[in-house]
Amino acid sequence: MIALREAWQAGLFRRGNWLSNIVAGAIVGVVALPLAMAFAIASGAKPEQGLYTAIVAGLLVSACGGSRVQIAGPTGAFIVILSGITARHGIDGLQIATLMAGLILLAMGMTRLGSVIRYIPAPVIVGFTAGIGVIIFVGQWRDFFGLPAVAGDHFHQKLWHLLQVMPHWHPATTAIALLSLLLVVGTPRLPWLRRIPGPLVALVAATVIQALFRFDGVATIGSAFGGLPRGLPGLSLPEVTLARVLELAGPAFTIAMLGAIESLLSAVVADGMAGTRHDSNQELVGQGLANVVAPLFGGFAATGAIARTATNIRNGGNSPLAGLTHAATLVLVVLFLAPLAANVPLAALAAILFVVAYNMSELRHFARMVRRAPRADVAILLITFCLTILTDLVVAVNIGVILAMLQFLRRMSASVEVSRQDAPDVEHELSREGGMPSGLPPGVLVYGIDGPFFFGAVENFERALIQTHTDPRVLLIRLRRVPFMDMTGLQTLEEVIGKLRQRGVAVVLCEANARVRQKLARAGVLAALGEGNYQETLAAATERCARIARPE
Repeated sequence: MIALREAWQAGLFRRGNWLSNIVAGAIVGVVALPLAMAFAIASGAKPEQGLYTAIVAGLLVSACGGSRVQIAGPTGAFIVILSGITARHGIDGLQIATLMAGLILLAMGMTRLGSVIRYIPAPVIVGFTAGIGVIIFVGQWRDFFGLPAVAGDHFHQKLWHLLQVMPHWHPATTAIALLSLLLVVGTPRLPWLRRIPGPLVALVAATVIQALFRFDGVATIGSAFGGLPRGLPGLSLPEVTLARVLELAGPAFTIAMLGAIESLLSAVVADGMAGTRHDSNQELVGQGLANVVAPLFGGFAATGAIARTATNIRNGGNSPLAGLTHAATLVLVVLFLAPLAANVPLAALAAILFVVAYNMSELRHFARMVRRAPRADVAILLITFCLTILTDLVVAVNIGVILAMLQFLRRMSASVEVSRQDAPDVEHELSREGGMPSGLPPGVLVYGIDGPFFFGAVENFERALIQTHTDPRVLLIRLRRVPFMDMTGLQTLEEVIGKLRQRGVAVVLCEANARVRQKLARAGVLAALGEGNYQETLAAATERCARIARPE
């Protein structure tokens, strides 16, 4: 419970901080109410399951996470993944996958992989979040316009079928949806309503209108799900079998990876807004606990919610007390206000998700990256975006990360220089060190490697040696500017030493740092060089070269 402990040590649980955190938590709870139900319905679950998820995740992440101000719950980024899992494996399959994802997150946090997740490239993150935004937007057309149900396993099929049934839109449903959308967007711009969350205003207004006028054909939570049950769920274990575990391993890993990425991004945003510093590994532990426990109480996958966390900070939340109050607010709603949810139109929730999808897509940031980023990064961004929409989020992220890694390796290998150093330059450097006053002897060539000597840089090394048209008597290779070597680089170096030795060329290495020198010894490269053919300094190495080139 690192967040609670740090907040206590910082004095944030003193009475003077109570009011601001309780107020912030209550506001966030109100904001989370419509979002939790909307995300649950879009994920193929019941609306109350979204509330249960927000309650459990809100409690555990606030108490056990690595950020003082993080607010957790169901989020829009999960919709595409979770709806696919629910459609294929049912709600039980979704809960088992969530539980497995929680265990994966716990393992990631305990093995201190939190810092690694942050290195996923920005083009990949922006590409798949924008793609998710588009999928959510199109996926809500049915509830927004009151359209008939459509079939289709893939995005392009659903989009085509939705366009075909668009002439059958329902006027009353569409009117409620448009009013809700206007209220969500416009409420923050009205001075007297600025403090009230726009989604709540839209939800209340649409519910009151439908309760008063009872429009025929307008789908509500009551007509679609039978309303919200009053009370909290009991502990229930999903039926876990080995076959289901193997079947859901891929989806569980996807939930874990996306949950880790979004929660850590949210924690980074919170640090920038609140001036705090989160513990990424402990944050993964908190998220893991939340995803293990939530399915046991009727919930599903949860992660850190950027918008709700930002709302918490803007309203004065600075300790886990705000997150605990957010969960308590939702508990009170479930216990006392559940019957009122029967008249909530699904169109209003669809309008809220329209805004969520727009915010997720980050159109301005996406367009700016397309205009200003290097071409390779733009290509990765667009490929990830298109694959997210047209294939699968897992495929999109995997291919995006692989392409980004290949591009990084290409850039790294291009930055590694293997250059021949002229005798005057070497002699000038030696004179400053007080060595070899007579200069380099004939028959000695000096090469310097500048950069990491890994598998991507091997080609540069071999190409540089090929440019030596006549074999020297001794080849001196300086490793002063090599920060590390991988196994491919070590094997290549050993092979080059063997080939040169067969041609009568001796190889001397020098100036490796302690880490590289240890790897050279362990890989057997120093043994292949021969005794005395590795030296710590350039002066000692050139003296060794002189003895080899001019044997007594």
